[in-house]
Amino acid sequence: MVHCYGTSVEGWLVLVCRAHRPALADLTDAEAAELGPLLKRTSTALREHLRAVKTYAVQFAEHPRHPHVHVHVIPRPADLPEEARGPRIFDRLGVPDADAVTEDRMNEIAALVAGHFGQPA
Repeated sequence: MVHCYGTSVEGWLVLVCRAHRPALADLTDAEAAELGPLLKRTSTALREHLRAVKTYAVQFAEHPRHPHVHVHVIPRPADLPEEARGPRIFDRLGVPDADAVTEDRMNEIAALVAGHFGQPA
């Protein structure tokens, strides 16, 4: 799990499969069984630590540099404007560095989430 770079949304996490899997149908049964609970625990951590009212989970595996299963888990804060909700949240990706979550803040969020999983950051 890593924090997404180039986004203005704090806590936009990406769950990355350890093995190369080009599509969800290519996950092993064990990997698929792990995904649901991992999504839930990640969403719970984002709700508890960042006050997300819900999370979006998105998986395309279409990026030319990342053509494998990776799931974006995106917190939706209560004050997110209507025009940025749902799929429009992707307008908050690829933002200028000045608008992006800083590396220090990404590390702080990583420590919070890792602590939720009982792991050191």
